[in-house]
Amino acid sequence: MTQHQLTCGTRTHLTLRFSSTRRGARLARQLAVQQVTEWTGLPYDSDPARTVALVTAELAANAIRHGSLPGRDFRLTLLALPHCLRIEVTDTRPERLPPPVTSRPADGTSGRGLLLVRSHADRWGCTVDDAYTKTVWAEVSCRTEAS
Repeated sequence: MTQHQLTCGTRTHLTLRFSSTRRGARLARQLAVQQVTEWTGLPYDSDPARTVALVTAELAANAIRHGSLPGRDFRLTLLALPHCLRIEVTDTRPERLPPPVTSRPADGTSGRGLLLVRSHADRWGCTVDDAYTKTVWAEVSCRTEAS
């Protein structure tokens, strides 16, 4: 795992690299929740923290299952924006774009991850910036019901 953190004005940015393993996905989820609670002051069991955990877990699992090449890591980037947290997961398979999300997965045992991301995130999408990587991102509101 490598880390890079920047703070500039009202924007905070954290980038971490993880091994493309189940352990790497678990660590990404745990560190994303830890970071969002640190940035926002929200408790670990708040709805926004739970949403960050779910979305990060799904994006990391997809990067490992569908976007990894042997020996390549995935990258987690967190951006604290004024009204939300942006979660970005970058993998090494730009040719394997996420399929269209439907309300009924094609397979009875898988295919629900992006449906969960779509239903819990305010916005999500995918970008391919070069020939070597793609980034799947989601934005999650960090406001609680009482805010």
